[in-house]
Amino acid sequence: MFRKLVKYVFILACLIVFFYVNNNWLTVSNHTMQSPEIPTSFDGYRIVQVSDLHDATFGDKQQRLVNKIQQTKPDMIVITGDIIDSNRYNLQNSLDLIDQIVKISDVYYVTGNHEVATNDVERIKEELMARGVRVLSNETATVERAGETISLTGIDDPLMGEVAPQMIADSRVPSDAFTVLLAHRPEDFQAYVDAGIDVTFSGHAHGGQFRIPGIGGLVAPGQGYFPKYTAGIHEQGQSKLVVSRGLGNSIIPIRLFNLPEIVVVTLKSS
Repeated sequence: MFRKLVKYVFILACLIVFFYVNNNWLTVSNHTMQSPEIPTSFDGYRIVQVSDLHDATFGDKQQRLVNKIQQTKPDMIVITGDIIDSNRYNLQNSLDLIDQIVKISDVYYVTGNHEVATNDVERIKEELMARGVRVLSNETATVERAGETISLTGIDDPLMGEVAPQMIADSRVPSDAFTVLLAHRPEDFQAYVDAGIDVTFSGHAHGGQFRIPGIGGLVAPGQGYFPKYTAGIHEQGQSKLVVSRGLGNSIIPIRLFNLPEIVVVTLKSS
């Protein structure tokens, strides 16, 4: 009887550790993006993507997450939406992260569906801008380095009332520059391709929530079961889509074989 009890306790302890690791062990995924459109001064430029925090906490005042981001030595940090969760809205938890990463590099942000769902999206944007974050709301910014430039566009989540093609058109993306797009939803990839975007950063899919080794994600909002766009880099023609697995959870509170992820894309001029 005692041996059985010890066995059950051991199994339970292993399961607790397993699920804790699956939801708290921060990982960094490194990718290289090579294109003749990338100016030579941007060769080696590091874009670090943070997505779908959903009010998750990584250490006191997000210190573990901040340290991990700092270790990547970013030239730019992009946040592709859902830094909060509309089901347990705690903006300060996210601002603890923002207050620190704005000291590391320039930070750019676009809304996700959860910011919109709080009906407090304008205050969220104001709080971020007050801390030095560049909020891109259907607009295009120019990023300069050593006299050369790339284009950075950000569009709102479609819950704001517009579809992706229209928002991109409203943003006036230039046709004569290397173009980077921040857009929360990966399922709109065709719209990004049609707009001639070189590389899009997105999130939203949470890596498929439960990942099946060798197969991929199980389910994602907007894509259903066995979704196509849950992680990594996808290509169509000259356009690439970078999908972050994200950091936190929303309706389903557990990630499985799907460690929280920070994405690093290093630009290479060719």
